[in-house]
Amino acid sequence: MNMDSVGTLEPFNSPTVRLERLFDAPEIQVFAKLDSLQLSGSTKERTAGSLVNAFISSGQLKAGGMVIESTSGNLGIALARQCVVRGIKFVAVVDENANKSAVDIMRAYGAHVELVLDPADGNKLAARRRKVQQLLAENPGAVTTNQYGSPHNPAAHFSSTMPEIMEALDGRLDMLFVATSTTGTILGCQNYVRDHGLATKLIAVDAMGSVLFGGESGNRRLPGLGAGIVPELSLQAEPDRVFRIPEIDMVHGCRKLARSEGILAGASTGAIVAAMGQMLPEIPSGSRIAFLVHDSGVPYLHSVYNEEWVRENLGEEPEAFGDALLEDQAAQ
Repeated sequence: MNMDSVGTLEPFNSPTVRLERLFDAPEIQVFAKLDSLQLSGSTKERTAGSLVNAFISSGQLKAGGMVIESTSGNLGIALARQCVVRGIKFVAVVDENANKSAVDIMRAYGAHVELVLDPADGNKLAARRRKVQQLLAENPGAVTTNQYGSPHNPAAHFSSTMPEIMEALDGRLDMLFVATSTTGTILGCQNYVRDHGLATKLIAVDAMGSVLFGGESGNRRLPGLGAGIVPELSLQAEPDRVFRIPEIDMVHGCRKLARSEGILAGASTGAIVAAMGQMLPEIPSGSRIAFLVHDSGVPYLHSVYNEEWVRENLGEEPEAFGDALLEDQAAQ
């Protein structure tokens, strides 16, 4: 873990590990990059550091200044941490789907949280962005990091995430699975792949109900995956394949990863596990595939990993899936 000239802890090169129990597919090598181990608990530590550093470098943001951002959780946590160590105020604009634990963590870092109630048109992201503009007008000199359109979002993953993965895998990777929301992560990886002439295929994992990549808008209960509007960055993203995952399959994916590999991850990573499972039969033997563990599952203990929440919100008994998984593991 590196420290800059003023002693600020920066994002670090998280481990990339091989997983051998997640799927019964010994002919395919599966690797996970554990960005859930970043100091703020997610890959958004990279994004937040890049966004805040860009404003500081330009002189638009100094100690005592204010950052305002629309966030569903992970970026808010990362920005709250990045701001507190720089003496900057942070205001997080969240909606009713925001993870309660994530909001509590932001407040623990000293962030001010603005809650946007359910808008009439149902578009929570658009409502959050309108609130950001209102707060900027009310606080002269404040800035928004604009994770949906800033080039410094994908730049973080161009300069760190993708090169770290390729270095860990000796430059040999056939497919990378990335969960999408702002699309900054997959765009940064895409730019790296193209600039370096790599053959790596990029697989975007989106939520059912997200409008990304031509999807149809629908109700989404789990934060951190998908979008209700088309972010500016997504217009540049051209993944080789897109998977749209129902939320109950995200739950199944999270539990499968936890109970097979001992990795407790959030909903977006569970969606990736589900997408990999769907694509597995068509992946050529001998392939090397990797995915990002975008965040920790700890903030999801009261949703994804809670039987009552799953039953009431998603209409399915998660215990039945757990029993089937244990039977599958026993048979292997």
